[in-house]
Amino acid sequence: MFVNSPYLRLSILCIAFLVAGCASTEQHRLIAQTIAPASQSEISALHRIFLATSREPASEPGVIFSGQRAPEIAFGLVDVSVPKVHESGKLERSPTTHVADPARYLAARRLGLYRDAESFRTVIGRNARERDGRALVFVHGFNTSFDEAVYRMTQIVHDSGYEGVPVLFTWPSSARVLNYIYDQNSATAARDALEKTLQLIAGSGVKRIDIVAHSMGAWLTMEVLRQLAISGDRDLGGRLADVVLASPDIDLDVFQSQMRRYGVPDRNFFVLTSRDDRALNVSRIIAGNAPRLGSGIQPEEVAELGVTVLDVTSLSSPDGLNHTKFAENPVLVRLLGEGLVDSDDTPVTEDRIAQRLEGLTRGIGQTIGSAADLIITTPFEVINIAVGQ
Repeated sequence: MFVNSPYLRLSILCIAFLVAGCASTEQHRLIAQTIAPASQSEISALHRIFLATSREPASEPGVIFSGQRAPEIAFGLVDVSVPKVHESGKLERSPTTHVADPARYLAARRLGLYRDAESFRTVIGRNARERDGRALVFVHGFNTSFDEAVYRMTQIVHDSGYEGVPVLFTWPSSARVLNYIYDQNSATAARDALEKTLQLIAGSGVKRIDIVAHSMGAWLTMEVLRQLAISGDRDLGGRLADVVLASPDIDLDVFQSQMRRYGVPDRNFFVLTSRDDRALNVSRIIAGNAPRLGSGIQPEEVAELGVTVLDVTSLSSPDGLNHTKFAENPVLVRLLGEGLVDSDDTPVTEDRIAQRLEGLTRGIGQTIGSAADLIITTPFEVINIAVGQ
């Protein structure tokens, strides 16, 4: 029947993602032509984001990296300022690439590239020693340009209060709604590059590496963790710490297969799901109605693999697709920076997460969402926690 045709499914996918907006080619420019003056009192912070990418350099001025695939990894850094008027969970982007106004918008100030992987490894190690040995690797998802990935990580680092070394791994997404399959293949081609990046960071002398992966980036991350397990180094020499898969665009059966190869995690492993994730619900239609890990699963099926599932359906988000709650809900993004639980080797429990949630809610003076309920599924039981009431 026509209702099940691939053409209709593709149309639904396009419409759903277009609801969230799609940046124009001009908006892919990272560094504006002119940076307006701003006083120190108008700037909240200047963040240095370290970069590892398998993207090809862009030919357009200021864009830096394109959506094309490169055979080698490039390493670099970018300094991004956050305005004092920034609101937690929001991504204030300038409406024009001609002039960046740091007093009103996030603004990339400076970008540099390292000569080789060894230079990158050395710098990461030096910075980690100054930040308690911590590093956070963020892997973005589908339909994400280089500039968007940089600004999203800056927002996450700033709003979460993360104090370690932030490393963005950005794979060659085309940043086009219609190129879902291209992005999927690009993520596949980036597996070895992400594995090498993680190994470089682990070899730099850091004490712990946390990973936050979003959407299709979660699939890429799981493939790399599977590769590491097969190679006999699944915990990166004991340095791999918390793993957070946010709104993971992964077939449930595929994830179960990946986890069986990876094994029961030694440290905390979180999956953030949301039943109202419209983007993943469309992805499910495209995938033959097979359940996606980030939406509409039975949490117990995943928890039995040693994974902690957080159902964040009740959390509010300005994203019309409810696909980026991990970064746009003030309490949830704060959890990423401080840790869902204390940074030690004590196994995660629902009580520990509940205590952290309640503390953060009181600390920033707002609730998790309209219902203020967060469902947590651990390998032990399912509970419903009321937060901020």
